[in-house]
Amino acid sequence: MVRHPKTLTHVLRALAFAGIALMTFAGVAGAAPEVPDYHLGAGDKIRVIVYGEDDLGGEFQVDATGQVSLPLIGQVKAGGLTAHEIEASITTSLANGYLNHPRVSVEVTTYRPFYVVGEVQKPGEYPYSNGMSAASAVALAGGFTPRAVESVVFVRHEGDTAEERVTPSETVMLRPGDVVRVNTTAFWDVMNVLLPMATLSTIRYVVP
Repeated sequence: MVRHPKTLTHVLRALAFAGIALMTFAGVAGAAPEVPDYHLGAGDKIRVIVYGEDDLGGEFQVDATGQVSLPLIGQVKAGGLTAHEIEASITTSLANGYLNHPRVSVEVTTYRPFYVVGEVQKPGEYPYSNGMSAASAVALAGGFTPRAVESVVFVRHEGDTAEERVTPSETVMLRPGDVVRVNTTAFWDVMNVLLPMATLSTIRYVVP
């Protein structure tokens, strides 16, 4: 049987996206790698180690107000700070009447998710891993639908109001909380308008 060239193209594209997805999932499965100069936000999880004081450490999630609640010292600001800045803050708080010369380590264990919306097979939120690109994000979301514009996607970085127009092949790195949007082709934009109108006209014709 001779395979239709267009069908073959879709199969090859699906295999390529599957390969990207497998590599990305491999990265997600391990410990969260460090994102340079990353500023934490709500939903991130950190591991705090206070050397010699096991009861004062543990894993904590940044809440909606940007705070983490720690043993002994209570609420500590984390939102908008890097892991090293939080280390310094916790060290200062513990040294202020609690411990002599505290040594603290802070690392990010889980980043908040990013989002893929629009014309992908499985839109939604996905776990972030370092090195995530627009192409790997689309791959994680199951690849493009038949109605998608495949030549360009739109990325809105968390905290920005404007989207960045990129091609899937560009190495534009995502960050936790980003939104990747895939547009519908112009043909389907028109059909989305015409089909409801045609349906309504048919109903009016059948039902006087």
